[in-house]
Amino acid sequence: MSAFENIGEFEHVVLLAVLRLGDEAYAVPIRDEIARCTAREVSRGSIYITLDRLETKGFLKSRLGDPTPERGGRPKRYYELRPRAMDALRESRRALVALWRGFETKLA
Repeated sequence: MSAFENIGEFEHVVLLAVLRLGDEAYAVPIRDEIARCTAREVSRGSIYITLDRLETKGFLKSRLGDPTPERGGRPKRYYELRPRAMDALRESRRALVALWRGFETKLA
């Protein structure tokens, strides 16, 4: 089973948002980035559940930042991709490009 088979469409979108955000990848910017790039509003709960699931699957790792007064003393949880996630994204891209091949003129 390839890594691509282990991620769903929304998980794919979340992984791409984490990759794009780099060191600033925590739940709120991830949600904002998804909304900005896809014009799709996503609930906070969906983001947290998906981040947790991706971490459990071994695609993400997280760390707690420093507590901040603006957050009532709570720390932000930052996420970064593990190598397995990069492999899954590469395989997903390869598969989608292959599937899309030949449709460029039909969908223009």
